[in-house]
Amino acid sequence: MINIFLNRVFRAIKIDIELFEEVEKDKKATFQAGAVVVLSSLAAGVGSIHLGVSNFLIAPALSLLSWYVWAYVIYFVGVKLFGGTKTKSNHGELLRTIGFSSAPGLIRVFGITPELMTVTFIGSAFWMLACMVVAVKAALDYDSLWKAFGVVVVSWLFQAFFLLLMLVLFKGI
Repeated sequence: MINIFLNRVFRAIKIDIELFEEVEKDKKATFQAGAVVVLSSLAAGVGSIHLGVSNFLIAPALSLLSWYVWAYVIYFVGVKLFGGTKTKSNHGELLRTIGFSSAPGLIRVFGITPELMTVTFIGSAFWMLACMVVAVKAALDYDSLWKAFGVVVVSWLFQAFFLLLMLVLFKGI
């Protein structure tokens, strides 16, 4: 079981398109995808430990919540707004594929100094973006990586807008 998990993590890091198709179909992989999200978050916490321990303690819970919500946002944008005739997906498929797209975030564990943190965090962000585009393409059965990229960008804009709205609304509390 652990060998399958580690194999999937390494394949996600290598942006193996077949991996994302595989986990999309494997309903048992949802827990594994969540584990990747938590491990990636913990790696970020270790890599930014010099900024304070609170990052390490709170980040995994926030990452799981963000992952769960993010899958719904991508579902809405990718299926409801920009879906085509072949586009079929559900929240679980997106949870699994985008969960594994967090695997490159594991390198953030090496950001133990401010200089290394900048390089590893920026590098992993672009790497995770590339993984997410491939994951979304697989989950939504798109023919084009550009369409998947557009869905990721539009979804991010939706999420950023709602986060900003929540901050403005609850600022006085």
